[in-house]
This record gives sequence, structure tokens and C-alpha cells, in this order.
Amino acid sequence: MYELKVYGEFSSAHRLKNYLGKCENLHGHNWKVEVIVIGEILDMTGLLIDFNILKKKLNIILKKLDHRNLNLIPFFKDKNPSSENIAFFIYKKMEQLLKNYPIKISKVCVWENEKQCASYYE
Repeated sequence: MYELKVYGEFSSAHRLKNYLGKCENLHGHNWKVEVIVIGEILDMTGLLIDFNILKKKLNIILKKLDHRNLNLIPFFKDKNPSSENIAFFIYKKMEQLLKNYPIKISKVCVWENEKQCASYYE
């Protein structure tokens, strides 16, 4: 099995609904995103998938989140824009964008700062 990782980043604001504490107030993060894909078959060049393809697909998603209030994005209307739900959102979007490639999304990690992150995988 082969595994590849790409990283991206975006800046956005959010507030956690039904949360008692300072994160209940609108605040921002410079998020870091790690996407891990796996697969068994390399192409004739010896690649699982070109890193550039992975980064372009990830950037399509991150552009929709960058410099936005995440609470106003339709996906988060009924869900808190927590690190966990952001990881889920990116995982599902990447899964859609990569469905025609012979790889599987292994995990998405979303870092809200350099000391803590949340991950989603299936």
C-alpha cells in the first residue's frame, strides 16, 4: 500500500453554537489541512497520483473556505463549524473530486493551531 500526504491552509472565522466558553464568540484561525490518500497501484511513471493533482483538488475546496465566516456556509447551517466537522467536510469534498482516480482518501486532519487538530477517516 502506498500513502501520500499534501498540505494546504486557509484563514477563516467561526463561532461554536451551543458552546459555553470563549469559542462561542466569533473568532478566527489560520487553519492547516493535511490530506492523506492511499492506493496499491502505481501508474507507468511510478506515481500513485501526481502531487500537483492532489494539491489542485484540495485548493478548490480551500478557496471556498478561505476568508469566510464558516457559519454562513450552507453545509454548516445545521452543524457547528468545529475542526471535526471541517475535516469531515473536506474529506467528503475530496472524495467527490478524486472519485475517478485509483486512490482512496485515508484521512483528513484539520489543525486550528500548531498544537491541536481533529481528523476524519472512514
